[in-house]
Amino acid sequence: MRFCVPVCALLMYPRVVRKCSSVVRLEASRMSKSIAKILLVFACFSAVPSIFAAPYTVNPGDLLRIDVWNEDTLGREVLVRPDGLISLPMAGDIDTTGNTPSEVGKEISKALGKYIKDEPRVVVSLVDAGGNKIYVIGKVERPGEYRINSDTDVMQALALAGGLNAFAAENDIRVLRRALDGRQESISFRYSKVKAGQDLSSNILLRSRDIVVVP
Repeated sequence: MRFCVPVCALLMYPRVVRKCSSVVRLEASRMSKSIAKILLVFACFSAVPSIFAAPYTVNPGDLLRIDVWNEDTLGREVLVRPDGLISLPMAGDIDTTGNTPSEVGKEISKALGKYIKDEPRVVVSLVDAGGNKIYVIGKVERPGEYRINSDTDVMQALALAGGLNAFAAENDIRVLRRALDGRQESISFRYSKVKAGQDLSSNILLRSRDIVVVP
């Protein structure tokens, strides 16, 4: 609500001034309450932890930074070998297969604890996720190798590859995955179903070295 009152009227009629002041205070109070509600909504959303993102697991080809508290000579960057192992002085070979950087740090700490008094505190950080790659092949616009993060699903991978081309068999897509024991698993993915909001469980999170095949 707006009032256009001449200045002379304000001087001649104090009641007008008081009325205008009351209206202004009321509007300001309403605006403050609205702003407070908006801020509360943002605060609630920002306080919700991310429970859907899968933790990152180390892959062959990743570059890791190893830091050992109070043991500066042991700090270094190491490349994860194709067999999933890393080598460190005193600790020897450490298997990173299927482990997060934090879990790798615990394994290194145990190994070093045999030689260092009081089990050392080890921090492992990811410098470069060079090994976290997938492959999208077949009838997509840009088939090839793609580097992904830990929470990339099949639909997102297809988007990275430019989407399906006009000749793709969209309901015959497969995800080929190699298990730790060497066996290969084939997972079905029906593009049209997922696009329509159905069979969403098949839109799985991809793992390093998964192959998305679009016939």
